[in-house]
Amino acid sequence: MKITVLVENTSRMGLPVEHGLSLLIRMDDGRQILFDMGQRRLFAENAERLGLDLAQVDIAVVSHGHYDHGGGLHTFLRLNAKARVYVNSHAFEPHYSFRDGRLRYIGLDADLKGEDRLVLCGEKTWISSDLILFAGADGCCLKPVGNRRLYGPARDTNDDFCHEQSLVVKEGEKTVLFAGCAHGGIVNIMERGHRVAGPRFTHVVAGMHLMESGLTEEAERRWIGRLAARLKEEDGCRYLTMHCTGMAQYEALREEMGGAIGYLSCGETVEI
Repeated sequence: MKITVLVENTSRMGLPVEHGLSLLIRMDDGRQILFDMGQRRLFAENAERLGLDLAQVDIAVVSHGHYDHGGGLHTFLRLNAKARVYVNSHAFEPHYSFRDGRLRYIGLDADLKGEDRLVLCGEKTWISSDLILFAGADGCCLKPVGNRRLYGPARDTNDDFCHEQSLVVKEGEKTVLFAGCAHGGIVNIMERGHRVAGPRFTHVVAGMHLMESGLTEEAERRWIGRLAARLKEEDGCRYLTMHCTGMAQYEALREEMGGAIGYLSCGETVEI
């Protein structure tokens, strides 16, 4: 399969960027999957710049109910007339971030919830025999510290991320896990993924929400060291990260993990 980054926080190819994520997954059998849609229109504009036709996308997934992953939903529905869009049933609930002394709405456009091509997903959804969506995570190991600034519908309670879902793609000998921000903790999401899809991932493609943790530099390095040690326990797994992981945090992971982890920037295509 080939993975092309349409939206991400950085670019080594001169494409416009934004804080957000959108990946186009092209499978060997010709199916195309859009995983997340960035904030609004940039994913579509960058697809056009790269010569990619989003009207041909067969399946779309919104990983969770934050604007930087599903804000482009209206644009996608306008550009593509055939794909079903898989969204967790809790994704259209209100979500907030606490910044600069106030709560800021960071959720999706709730008016789109009734669109007839949306599929509202629960704990596990089989899109096909080789595409599995699952919600949530198992355990509470190394959840992102930055989650403490994120709130759910109650406004006074931290988000439990019941609206977060991850995608497993099986192709030949490969089993690939895709996660948007891994708010539930990438280690915990992998644990849930093993229970749903099998004992081993060959690749994990995920933002890990390590940026803006608020930790001191020393504390953050220790935290990342613990995370790297856990990730290395997944024998033979190759990690590709981006977006909310943060470049400095990625470099710290790279120091610990070497070639087992790489970074994907806007405009890049990788074949796995």
